[in-house]
Amino acid sequence: MAKVLPPPILVVRTQRPARRWRWAAAVALLWLASLAGAMALQHWLVGIGAHMSVAHAQQERDAWLQKIAIAERAEQVARAANADLQQSLRDRQEEIAGLRADLAFYSKLTDGRSKPEGLAVHGVRMTAAGTPNVYNFTVTLTQTLKSGQVASGRVRLSVDGIRAGKLATLAWTDLAPNQDASGLPFSFKYFQQVGGTVMLPAGFAPNRVHVEADAGGDMGRADQDFAWSDALTDQEPADVQP
Repeated sequence: MAKVLPPPILVVRTQRPARRWRWAAAVALLWLASLAGAMALQHWLVGIGAHMSVAHAQQERDAWLQKIAIAERAEQVARAANADLQQSLRDRQEEIAGLRADLAFYSKLTDGRSKPEGLAVHGVRMTAAGTPNVYNFTVTLTQTLKSGQVASGRVRLSVDGIRAGKLATLAWTDLAPNQDASGLPFSFKYFQQVGGTVMLPAGFAPNRVHVEADAGGDMGRADQDFAWSDALTDQEPADVQP
């Protein structure tokens, strides 16, 4: 007789859908959290890189600005040095011109072959006095007609120019109202430099200086015209009165 196996034991379990969904939701949340963390980390790294790039660019900009400032300062120093050099050259040229004029004057004065002459106006120099329209002047007078004889008299100036669009002449009394109307005194044997001060009225443009000296007697009278631009100088000549 054949042996019959007992039937299998079946276990019936109740399925729980809610538990499966909770598990899926937890996995999904974990994935989203990891994704958000990765994105945040990437954003942080990008921000650090951008900050470092901006800081580096700022450092380069500051370095270039410093180089530009140094170059501009060097250029200013070079310009100032060049201006000083040019002014020194002009001063030396004016000094040389003055020395040449003085040498010509003394050579003429001591040259025994030159024809003796009476009272003469050798030159005039005008120097700005620091006050508007006020000038100091120095007139150089000479005489070689009579050796050892004293030439005495008075010298005065007048100035021609433009005033209110018209030609005008300022007499000595207009230029130096507080001085003697007859002029400044002089007395010398061979030459003398006579100095004084004149004041031009506002709005007057000078273009010529007229010097008149009168010693009377055998010495006679001398007068000479000089261009204002030639007479005007920045250097005050030495006062020499032999």
